[in-house]
Amino acid sequence: MQVKGQASAADKMEVNQAKQEHLLALKVMRLTKPTLFTNMPVTCEDRDLPGDLFVRLMKDDPSTVKGAETLILGEMLTLPQNFGNIFLGETFSSYISVHNDSNQVVKDILVKADLQTSSQRLNLSASNSAVSELKPECCIDDVIHHEVKEIGTHILVCAVSYTTQTGEKLYFRKFFKFQVLKPLDVKTKFYNAESDLSSVTDEVFLEAQIQNITTSPMFMEKVSLEPSLMYNVTELNSVSSSSESESTFGRMSYLQPLDTRQYLYCLKPKPEFAEKAGVIKGVTVIGKLDIVWKTNLGERGRLQTSQLQRMAPGYGDVRLSLELIPDTVSLEEPFDITCKITNCSERTMDLVLEMCNTRSVHWCGVSGRQLGKLTPNASLSIPLKLLSSVQGLQSISGLRLTDTFLKRTYEYDDIAQVCVVCPYTSPES
Repeated sequence: MQVKGQASAADKMEVNQAKQEHLLALKVMRLTKPTLFTNMPVTCEDRDLPGDLFVRLMKDDPSTVKGAETLILGEMLTLPQNFGNIFLGETFSSYISVHNDSNQVVKDILVKADLQTSSQRLNLSASNSAVSELKPECCIDDVIHHEVKEIGTHILVCAVSYTTQTGEKLYFRKFFKFQVLKPLDVKTKFYNAESDLSSVTDEVFLEAQIQNITTSPMFMEKVSLEPSLMYNVTELNSVSSSSESESTFGRMSYLQPLDTRQYLYCLKPKPEFAEKAGVIKGVTVIGKLDIVWKTNLGERGRLQTSQLQRMAPGYGDVRLSLELIPDTVSLEEPFDITCKITNCSERTMDLVLEMCNTRSVHWCGVSGRQLGKLTPNASLSIPLKLLSSVQGLQSISGLRLTDTFLKRTYEYDDIAQVCVVCPYTSPES
């Protein structure tokens, strides 16, 4: 849709001044590090017609590495020939120069550099004060730096305003458009830890898959997880030896183009939060990944992901976990377990425990006994006895908790597994 209307006075003045020849010249150059000179070595065998001619030419070439003339990479540096690629997380540096091409003194020169992104406009000028005068063949130089935090189209807007000797105020600006690319592809997966003897079911593992989607190798300087206030984190990306801790990826932590690497972290709730059963449930904030890398001749880049969120396992109103259970039990011999019941709701419960036998597991004791009232966030440990009539890996099931206040029953099956062996059979048989 186009809207036609009368142009403002400022717009007309800018159009007229664009047609006028300015006294000042603006140059903008991106500052990047040089690259190693590359050459294509041409060789032949001694029995060929050129003989050792190509070898002698390469040895006399000052750009080749002495003693390794057949290498593609030379020992000289080459200045950048084009704008190059800019990746998210890197620092964009640019050199801005305003030169007085005329033969007269220019006054009140103001140079302004703004960076326009898809969401905001940033002022990158080191100084917003005007220069009083600029003599002929003199220049005003400025270097701007900006850590790129958005992908997509960026426009560097450089504006120059000044006053001539006759008092005429002139203004012009130039636009420099470039694209910011994505350097890494980061994917995360969460895994809930299985219950062990201490029933640490709030423990969670985070797997971070990081892929280099650029065209050059990266040196992964740091990949760490900054946990939220509710968790403590343990990195599982190193192997401890007697002398020191070594990374699982080796000492040279390079990530080649299109290669993917998995990082693993273990998060445990802090004691003050783990004791409150109703706190860690629903959607919880885990933390954020901090990734630092270097490319080519040491250009540094850094990315921080947004806060990672995970759906905590739902326990409902009542949580049942195991505090004590043997790994191996004997066939048809009673064994003991200890169950922990936690009230995760916001109301008081009056609980009744019922035990239902299964085909392989049989409960020993009285079913339907009263456990009494359980206040919110309170826990109760109950010792129970049962036996198995079938060998092999058997699942413990058949516990039922009934809240007499609401007449609601909670069923718990496949709570844990035990290995049932026959004590009269030797392992060899």
